[in-house]
Amino acid sequence: MNAPSPTGGAAPGEFLPETPLVSRIPIGYSRRHLLLPCRTASGELVLLSGNPGAREAIDEMRFLSGPVRIVPAPPEEVLSRIDAAYERAHAPERDIAEGLDAEWDLDVAAAIEETKDLLDSPDEAPVIRFVHSVLFRAIRERSSDIHFEPYEKELVVRNRVDGILYPMVSAPRKWHAPAVSRIKVMAGLDIGERRLPQDGRIRIRLGGKEIDIRVSTVPTAFGERAVLRILDRSSILLGLPDLGMEPADLAQMERFLSRSSGILLVTGPTGSGKTTTLYAALQRLDSGTKNIITIEDPVEYQIRGIGQIQVNPKIHLTFAGGLRSILRQDPDIIMVGEIRDQETAEIAIQASLTGHLVLSTLHTNDSASAVTRLVDMGIEPFLVASSVCGVMAQRLVRRLCPECKVPYAPREEELRGLGLPAGTKGPFHRPLGCPKCANTGYSGRTGLYEILPADEAIRSLILTRSDADGIKALAVSRGMRTILSAGAEKVAAGTTSVEEVLRVTQED
Repeated sequence: MNAPSPTGGAAPGEFLPETPLVSRIPIGYSRRHLLLPCRTASGELVLLSGNPGAREAIDEMRFLSGPVRIVPAPPEEVLSRIDAAYERAHAPERDIAEGLDAEWDLDVAAAIEETKDLLDSPDEAPVIRFVHSVLFRAIRERSSDIHFEPYEKELVVRNRVDGILYPMVSAPRKWHAPAVSRIKVMAGLDIGERRLPQDGRIRIRLGGKEIDIRVSTVPTAFGERAVLRILDRSSILLGLPDLGMEPADLAQMERFLSRSSGILLVTGPTGSGKTTTLYAALQRLDSGTKNIITIEDPVEYQIRGIGQIQVNPKIHLTFAGGLRSILRQDPDIIMVGEIRDQETAEIAIQASLTGHLVLSTLHTNDSASAVTRLVDMGIEPFLVASSVCGVMAQRLVRRLCPECKVPYAPREEELRGLGLPAGTKGPFHRPLGCPKCANTGYSGRTGLYEILPADEAIRSLILTRSDADGIKALAVSRGMRTILSAGAEKVAAGTTSVEEVLRVTQED
């Protein structure tokens, strides 16, 4: 007969971490022995265990906690709970900032000390705990960037979530230099050089997750400003079907990617998701039978089976120079992170005309402008017409939070702004705000896409050096859906709001 379960019928989900004990136990110790002290709903102290054989560690825990009941649980669940518990127990950055008073002086030695895991440093110097807590909160809130901004009387920290900057915390002005010094040391930058911009990279672990952080510092009137771009190496890259494309757009992208030669351009402003789209396309193309090589600045995510080259101007490895070298590597598919100049454009076009499929990005507002941008760079129109197979312009809009969005009837001017006729039926929704979306009314993002296939009619206009408006007008008459039209469809489907679509399309 099996022995009765020591849980007494309680499921592990009913236990909450015992924070005072958690704060006294190093996270490495808890992970190694798979032990986590918790409380039941009735207040009983228990020890969640994923390793019943760790008797010595259990005895040590009992020495700290006193009598405690052992509750077995699956190892993977205990490990997940340990990471979550130590994240919650980590000192909040606002409390630390408020505690940075005049009686504390900067400990330079502590400020430059390295750390192995952000969660495994509860007793560090205040400035280190402050920086680590800011990083932790930003990662927890799915931030893409963190801004450390010095002003006359304070240090303001803001984070970008779903494309929008939000204030995170303010700290006394005197702690700006120590905080930036800590960031620079973590990124391997020169803490003595404050007059010139610097770029670096931090690689950290947070609760077992691998995180890459790109660091950029620039001098301003009140000191160095630091911006950190967060790249979660453990996150799963999106596939083409996950980008929010309509079925017709997805089918058109598949047709572009099935070609053996030509250039596919993805356009849009900074932060519009161009790199994510290119990575999704590369994953779609990576069948194991093709040689795919990229040149990027920077390489944001590593993709297995694809050769990725990092641009490095310090050693004169530019997009153009790297692209020339790639052509000697017998590639089938080439991805160029960005076409910035005439030289890069010329090499990319020659590559596409000699039997290679080339994927790249341009900074233009719409798809038609990408074609005229190449001509403006000095590329002959007949080369553009011969090489470009298609252009996709895109924007990212925030999704309405499904927990708190509320239906409403839009005003006529709102419908007019989206190009919709009066009386258009929804369901239309607007943001409200709730704890799950941090009271923003939005959660996550989706894409708006405008796809311009370079067919015979479009090529004829390119050859006659037609302007972008003429190319766009012809494409729309032949069925192309503009970014604004794609946004209107998302609004009418209740996916996003009128304000959000107008925000990302107002420059068009």
